[in-house]
Amino acid sequence: MNFKDALLGLFVMLIWGINFSVIKLGVSQTDPMLMTAIRFTLATVPLIFFVKKPNVPWRYLISYGVIFGVGVWGVASWSITAGLSAGMASVLLQTNVIFGLLIGFLVFQDKITANKVIGALFAGCGLTLSLMATDGTITLQGVVLILISALSWSLVSTIVKKSGTTQAFAFSIWGMAFAPVPLLIFALSLHGTGIIAETIEGWNRYTTFSVLFQAYPTTVFGYWVWNRLLLKYPLSTVAPVNLTVSVFGLMGGALFYGEPVGALQILAASLILSGVLVILLNPGRQSLVRMVMRLRHRASSNASL
Repeated sequence: MNFKDALLGLFVMLIWGINFSVIKLGVSQTDPMLMTAIRFTLATVPLIFFVKKPNVPWRYLISYGVIFGVGVWGVASWSITAGLSAGMASVLLQTNVIFGLLIGFLVFQDKITANKVIGALFAGCGLTLSLMATDGTITLQGVVLILISALSWSLVSTIVKKSGTTQAFAFSIWGMAFAPVPLLIFALSLHGTGIIAETIEGWNRYTTFSVLFQAYPTTVFGYWVWNRLLLKYPLSTVAPVNLTVSVFGLMGGALFYGEPVGALQILAASLILSGVLVILLNPGRQSLVRMVMRLRHRASSNASL
């Protein structure tokens, strides 16, 4: 990856990491599902009128919008209102890679290699360790919700892959258009129609900033850059950059809310991120090393003859 693209990618990871703190700012004032619905409405309208629909069946766009809107970001926002710190939410969301392994094996018959098993064990240990935190950064309900969000993220990736689209940005915009209505229905089913009046009453400048930040820098700009990098470089090159989201997320939580980052959180985060990094290791490089060793052995044999 060239320096300019690497710098741009890290800038987006900074935005995505800080976004968890911005979400916390918004959900402290309003319902997380309603806030997320407004986020995706602003992200798609009026942009969708200037972006041609991607050439994929509607079922992929609809399922993407519902799961991405409700399952990923609606539930992730909910996890923060359930007591999970912004920093730990950004770390635990990285467990989507483990769910991705299982889905890849069950749906796409991907091979489960040794490095994937080792990585999953590391991440699993980190997740278990994070549950032991007693400093107010972790709640059981928050962890359950963020794991549902992580699973949803893997399902979204599966939908994109199954669709076979080559129009990543258009797919994202048109798919997100199907997020607001299910989010609104979910909010009303949980809290009744009174939640709308409560949201209007509690709305202030912090809520406005939170929603605008999530809609434009995080969603429109962030996913435009991310999809551009995915199309330009191999996944094995781009994916590890995403790990820095957790670093920026922890920093944001500590900086803006004074969330404690003790030895336990650092160790848990390190185990989870190390596990994800091991999973993302390119097995082709390992094959290359073995090939070089075989060639060396052959050369030594020929020399001895």
